[in-house]
Amino acid sequence: MEAFADTVAEPGSSGAALAIRHRGAEVVNVWRGVADARTGRAWDEWTPSVLFSCTKGLASLTVAWLVEQGRIDLETPVAEYWPEFGVHGKQRLTVGDLLAHRAGLHSPDEDVTLDEVLDGRAFAARLAAQQPRWTPGEAHLYHGVTWGPLVRETVLRATGLDLPEVFREMTGTASPADVTLRATDSEIARVTHLRTSPEHDAMGARMAEMFAADAGALRFFTTGGAFPLGYVTEDGGLNDPRVQKAGLVSATGIGTAAALARVWSSAVTPTDGRRLLSDRGIALLTRERSGGPGAFDANNAGPFHRWGAGVQLFSDALPLLTKDSFGHDGAGGQAGFADPRHRIGFGYLTNRMEVASNVPRVVAALSDVLGDLPTDDDAQ
Repeated sequence: MEAFADTVAEPGSSGAALAIRHRGAEVVNVWRGVADARTGRAWDEWTPSVLFSCTKGLASLTVAWLVEQGRIDLETPVAEYWPEFGVHGKQRLTVGDLLAHRAGLHSPDEDVTLDEVLDGRAFAARLAAQQPRWTPGEAHLYHGVTWGPLVRETVLRATGLDLPEVFREMTGTASPADVTLRATDSEIARVTHLRTSPEHDAMGARMAEMFAADAGALRFFTTGGAFPLGYVTEDGGLNDPRVQKAGLVSATGIGTAAALARVWSSAVTPTDGRRLLSDRGIALLTRERSGGPGAFDANNAGPFHRWGAGVQLFSDALPLLTKDSFGHDGAGGQAGFADPRHRIGFGYLTNRMEVASNVPRVVAALSDVLGDLPTDDDAQ
């Protein structure tokens, strides 16, 4: 608990929550600080926060769940489900490639407005019609916001189902303080207000100066100018209710740390009566599809992330609990993951945007606690 408490540097102006499941049972559910510094509202057990790119991990679990049901196939070209996508060399790009950031559509090729991005289906169609930035499938680069509309449209074309609704069906989510990929007004009524640390603000200022003359890079980091650098302002970016309700599936999920831990736990072990994926499904989800330097990382020394079919895998850039762990982190210091070896589900959320995540220190403390406990590998 000390490691968690230390992550909340200013409990009077920000807050955080941590939840951990072990073999399906909740063993940690703690919170500290304030959910909204403007009003002094305290963070409590039911406080939801913006998940940022942890949303991608939950969406990827949902796709894997559909794969296990035979409703979508990771090795099928996206264009077989969505014919309009199959232009400019994207005809053979598979669903798995799309999930692993290999489409070459990491940003719009022209500036766009926020309203254009929030119209998810129209934005997906715009991206699908673009010339990709590299031969699709032959390289990767993180698709920060564009990933969600593309994946959501692919699932809709393949199954006739909207991905946020499939997620709700898969998890049995009913509580407004639980977790959702597309929030309603009632579900954002208690959402935390996001703040930025001085270090985060300084990083944004450096990026603005660095990319002032580089329109392509600026489009990448702002989704064509639709979002501010850093993605959070006092009332804009991910603090904007319109964004929180858009169901972009890239970064706008909302939920509690407890719900995040529960969903990840249910991916690897029966949890509250649900086991979402079989061991075969986990293997399909976690086969490495992207890793190492990205398409434009020639001068970047790393470390680099690794991806399966949308989920992040253990890497030097994201040191999770064990080499079998999989999940997704989020901007500012969020994280949700599962560990099959220890049957762990983990969720950590904060409303203070930091440059360096506090999650590794919490995971290290968890590793120390689990060190002497038997794992599933030990039992075999």
